[in-house]
Amino acid sequence: MKALIQRVDYASVTVDEQEISKIGVGLLVLLGVEKGDGEAQVRRMAERLLGYRVFEDEQGKMNLNVRDIGGELLIVSQFTLAANTQKGMRPSFSSAAEPAIAEALYVQLVEYCGIEYQADKVSTGQFAADMKVALLNNGPVTFNLAV
Repeated sequence: MKALIQRVDYASVTVDEQEISKIGVGLLVLLGVEKGDGEAQVRRMAERLLGYRVFEDEQGKMNLNVRDIGGELLIVSQFTLAANTQKGMRPSFSSAAEPAIAEALYVQLVEYCGIEYQADKVSTGQFAADMKVALLNNGPVTFNLAV
C-alpha cells in the first residue's frame, strides 16, 4: 500500500463537473493499493496518515500531525501509484490490486481513519471515477508513504 500525501490549505474532488468532496487545511492522500495488501496494511497506513508529523509547531519545525492541528483528510484512490515504472517507457500495473479488493481496502482505510480520528474530518474521492483533484499545496510539502 502506497500513499502520496500532500499538506494542503484546501483540496477538492470533482466528478462530472460536480464537486463531490472538499477539505480545508489538512492532508490530501492519494492511495494506491497493491496485491498482497490487507487489513494489516490498512491499519498501519491509517496510523501513519494520522500520526505523520508534517505540520509546523510554534518554532517552525514539522512536529505536528493532522490530529494535532484539527485538520482534515481527503483520501483519493489512485491505482497508478501501484505502477512499476522501472523499465521501459510505459508503466506496468501488474502489482496493483484487483479493483474489488482495492475498493474494499480503500473503504476500510477511510472508515478506520474516521473511527480513529473524526469521521466528519475524513472525506473521499469516488473509487474508479475520472476525478479532477484541485489543491493548494502548502510548502510545498509532499511525502511518499509505503507500508
